[in-house]
Amino acid sequence: MQSQSSAPLLARLFSGAIPQSTDYRLISGLFLRLLALIYLIAFASIGVQIVGLAGAQGILPLVDKLHYVEAGLGSERFWALPTLFWIDSSDTVLRAVAVAGCLFSVLLFLNILQRLALILLFVLYLSLFHAGQIFMNFQWDLLLLEAGFLAIFLPSGSRTVIWLFRWLLFRFRFLSGLSKLISQDPSWASLTALNYYFEVQPLPQSVSWYAHHLPEWLLKFGTGSALVIELIIPFLMFLPRGPRFFAAWATILMQVLILLTSNHNFANLLTIILCLFLFDDRAVSRIVPPAAAHWLTRRQAAALTGRPVQAVMIGILGALLVVVSSAQAWVMVTRGGIPEPLDTVVERLRPFRLTSNYHVFPTMKTERIEIIVEGSRDGETWRSYEFKYKPGDPGRRPEVVVPHQPRLDWLMWFVPMGPPFLPLFESLAQRLLENSPPVMALLDSNPFPDEPPRYLRTSQYRYRFTSPEARRATGQWWEREYVGPFFPLAGLERPPAVPAQPAAEP
Repeated sequence: MQSQSSAPLLARLFSGAIPQSTDYRLISGLFLRLLALIYLIAFASIGVQIVGLAGAQGILPLVDKLHYVEAGLGSERFWALPTLFWIDSSDTVLRAVAVAGCLFSVLLFLNILQRLALILLFVLYLSLFHAGQIFMNFQWDLLLLEAGFLAIFLPSGSRTVIWLFRWLLFRFRFLSGLSKLISQDPSWASLTALNYYFEVQPLPQSVSWYAHHLPEWLLKFGTGSALVIELIIPFLMFLPRGPRFFAAWATILMQVLILLTSNHNFANLLTIILCLFLFDDRAVSRIVPPAAAHWLTRRQAAALTGRPVQAVMIGILGALLVVVSSAQAWVMVTRGGIPEPLDTVVERLRPFRLTSNYHVFPTMKTERIEIIVEGSRDGETWRSYEFKYKPGDPGRRPEVVVPHQPRLDWLMWFVPMGPPFLPLFESLAQRLLENSPPVMALLDSNPFPDEPPRYLRTSQYRYRFTSPEARRATGQWWEREYVGPFFPLAGLERPPAVPAQPAAEP
């Protein structure tokens, strides 16, 4: 008798199925409003940078890439590079797409033209993703595109979409942890990754300095906890309410701690709102006022009952996304291939970024190398170019820039690694020699406002956080040590101006 009575309980405990009686209308409405804010942040952040990054006088002009792709692919270019900028890639249109993204984000937040806004937001961000090239090739951009695509189907009330959001969150967290094991990075294996992370992350903030000086036992505990939360906790996301809620709170706690000690733009905020799908309306309704709940749910369908064709189509789409994302994960883990025709399907869908692999900090740097760029007009007096947020002046306080992402500052963190970042750096150097206005706007100041420099030189410095004693004595946040010239641009010179020729006699 005991075994018979406990069987239903065990079945409920270990079943990952979503009960049909469970309602997710409030969860869906709340997620869409918060997604609108994430979209608004993302479009506004890239909007103030896109011309300097990809405009006609930008670091990597989009028009050059479009010409290159067109010459190589012909009409196939529209599928290989899905972007609205095939119509017009001028600076004005680059800005206009970012502004349109902000406007449709507001419409989505206000629950106006919800489905249309979701479709256009995905299309607009995908266009900017391809326009920004390497500047947009970050994990959070991929995560936003995948979440934004799924969100298009969320108002339908399909339980399949709820499950797909959980599948997305699972992959994002679990693959991030698995990549740390696959890399065999010694700092993760020895639980010393946090001994370095706060100092070597792309854009530290002031709290990072304090976190770096925490006791070593606490840093090791934090490293081990991060691995547990990424490798074990994600499996609880498919269990019933109790374990699933625990997975949500553990994931949220980790994201909040990262927010307090890092500058990872909107990545942690997006991860936190994805955790909403680990809850249900019964849990969330306790903290949402009835009036707000009514506003959030008035355009959300309760279920797909009575719409079998739509249910089947979403089911087919969900199966396709699961198969493709699983195949991508298989390639990442095994570093092998996948059979045809699955490989063709994966490659054909790749430009649309409907699914992606995720690997956050699979390896950890153990030292921070910064490239210092200096210019000169005479080859004797040199002035430094200061970036807005990345370490430069050792006495400057590391700033909190969340949720903005200064993408040039981020990419400069990768430049010392060499290819494929050297072409980007060479293009940046060329724009500095030209005093390109949109590129100079990405920097903190222009040491040559009237006339561009003739020479550039680049140096490598090793940066370390100061000790508490040194900071009290000097007030500086960093100490730096000269490593040597950065050889790819050891001495770049602007060609001298060609004297104007007298006009020919008629």
